[in-house]
Amino acid sequence: MQALTLRQRSLVGLTLFAMFFGAGNLIFPPWLGVQAGTESLSAFIGFLITAVGFPILGVMAVAESGGLKNLGARVHPVFAFIFMFLIYLSIGPCLAIPRTASTSFEMVVRPLLAEKGLLEAPLLGWTALGFSQLAYSALFFLAAFLVALNPEKLTSRLGKFLCPTLITLICVLWLGAFVNPIGEAGAPAAAYAGAALAHGFIDGYQTMDTLAALNFGLIIAMNIRAMGIKSEGAVVKETVFAGCIAAAVFFVVYGALTQIGAEAGGAFTGMENGAQTLTAVADKLFGTAGQVLLGLVFFIACFNTCVGLIACCSDYFSGLFPKLGYRGWAVVFAVVSMVISNAGLTLILKFSIPVLVAIYPLAIVLIALGLINLAWKNLHLHRWVYPLSMLFTGVVSVTAGLEAFGLNVPFLSNLCADLPWSNIDLGWISPAIGGAAAGLFLSWKIPHACDPRT
Repeated sequence: MQALTLRQRSLVGLTLFAMFFGAGNLIFPPWLGVQAGTESLSAFIGFLITAVGFPILGVMAVAESGGLKNLGARVHPVFAFIFMFLIYLSIGPCLAIPRTASTSFEMVVRPLLAEKGLLEAPLLGWTALGFSQLAYSALFFLAAFLVALNPEKLTSRLGKFLCPTLITLICVLWLGAFVNPIGEAGAPAAAYAGAALAHGFIDGYQTMDTLAALNFGLIIAMNIRAMGIKSEGAVVKETVFAGCIAAAVFFVVYGALTQIGAEAGGAFTGMENGAQTLTAVADKLFGTAGQVLLGLVFFIACFNTCVGLIACCSDYFSGLFPKLGYRGWAVVFAVVSMVISNAGLTLILKFSIPVLVAIYPLAIVLIALGLINLAWKNLHLHRWVYPLSMLFTGVVSVTAGLEAFGLNVPFLSNLCADLPWSNIDLGWISPAIGGAAAGLFLSWKIPHACDPRT
């Protein structure tokens, strides 16, 4: 068999959507709507570019190149190793995996404790809040570990059951707002009033999906092969189909959540994030049942993403350090993530933003170069364009990441501040273009045998 049926393609596409769609994907679109208000459409377009466009293109670029290692090696083998290592730590036990448990706990369990006034109640030497979070994270990661043990079966487990349930629950929430409108979109916040599209573009970073895309491609390819597709060309083709289906679902779901947020921004005050926005909307539309609905949405979304991340991280590290094997690394990631998740969502998010600012532009440029190389193979981008584009981009993005940590970099901080679009955190774009132009010039002028990667 060299092609999947329409039903199989749909299941693979839904699996990809389920792996991507976690806590951040739920809370950032409605908060975007609240902040952008009447400028929500422009902000939504920018958000789609980094939260949907680049992740799906990333899956395709990785599938075409045969893996992130091969794609990164076009810059330099050392870069490929370091970049992959940082990405897997970011989407793995350091940030993204713990965030799935801490966010779902905040939305599923904490409201119940708060309602009964038990947050600070003593329980077995702990507060009820601390004990409940530990117990919840232990059960959450145990269940995710068990499902992730067979990554080739994720299509049947996520795409067939959990993902359709998640989409149905989100549709119920949107239909409630459609039948009973919450209010009119409010005025945009100051930052969005003048540059809504650019701020939406930056907001898309926080979903972390472009980073995850560089790794999910291999898991999706594994599931496609398990369905009987053996030819590498056919696997890439089916991965592209899966990406298109996932992109269509994302467009609909993100659009619904952004609209809900825009209406909520004009109806409620005092909201500080997307989770509070959805809580207020669910409570107004459905009362107590709305909180149950929202809790289920967050749990399923976070669980799906957690399973996908454990699977792809375990697959990578078992290849890098095979002594533990896939199962052993899955245990390590589940346990370490459980421990870090108990530090709390606020602390995890505090460290995530500087890391994302530093490595996200590199991921975007790498994906763009991979797709350009796919279209024009005769450009020989590998020799100079990849190294120089990534070098120039990295200088700016890493400097911005250090500044987000509160560290000023002598000379570079002032230099980066003078770059075009630096006022909207897109100062890396012009160095990336300049590096590509310089690379093309050198590839043309310097003999073919001269390769900066050697």
